[in-house]
Amino acid sequence: MPSATINNHNMYYEVHGDGPPAVYVGGWDTFCHGREHFLARGMTDKYSVLLIDYRGIGESDDDLNVTPSTELHADDIIGLLDHLGMDKVYFVGLVGIGACIGQWVALKRPDLVRCMVNMGCWTYADVCLRDQLNGLATLHEKAGFHAFQELVAVYSFRPDYYIANRHKLLGSGKVWGALEHNLSAHCRFTEACNSHDIRPYIKDIAAPTLVVHAGSDVITGPRTTMPLEEGLPNVIGVTMPDVAHVVAGKQEKIAFNDILHGFLDTH
Repeated sequence: MPSATINNHNMYYEVHGDGPPAVYVGGWDTFCHGREHFLARGMTDKYSVLLIDYRGIGESDDDLNVTPSTELHADDIIGLLDHLGMDKVYFVGLVGIGACIGQWVALKRPDLVRCMVNMGCWTYADVCLRDQLNGLATLHEKAGFHAFQELVAVYSFRPDYYIANRHKLLGSGKVWGALEHNLSAHCRFTEACNSHDIRPYIKDIAAPTLVVHAGSDVITGPRTTMPLEEGLPNVIGVTMPDVAHVVAGKQEKIAFNDILHGFLDTH
């Protein structure tokens, strides 16, 4: 399977589909290793989609002597794009850290980003978000992965979806499965998320950006996403009032796909 030495670590990646290049990254997990079916429908029909294992999960290793940050992860992606000769990519960053990483990539290397999608993002981690993320990490450490998985799933999905699909969400190899037996990666993701602060540079991000506000997200809802829309110079904001942290369910996915492809198709 493909990997490259990027930014002083071994970085695993996959490319799916055919067409103009796109990057698709999410939260504290991976779309690699047979999980590409979780991408928004139509992405691999239209684009050559680059997927990665973040450092410390899957087949990517990490240097524990390096301070984790969203900027570090952005440098990883920048290095990989240069290695693969990809530029002017459609950058889709969802469900937290992926969106924040995209902000740094667009800022540092505008030549690499044709346009950007951010959902579940923040310009900086306020005290509420930091306490949520720290609490989840403490639960993982003190009570184990499955206790953490249960609570983060309750946080992240609509109650009706969670109740109907609990058996599909929880257990080994299921949601946030890359963190099972990997507390170190969880803690490093938490540190990176807590230290993210793009506010001093937000006005300098030129890439056309779609910010999706998830109205029922109790982790990264409009409280944390709206400042990005308000600060970016070239932005479109769309609110999905009934969507939680993770887009789930057939009708939600159809609505999200329409919004996503409607934006990407204009660029």
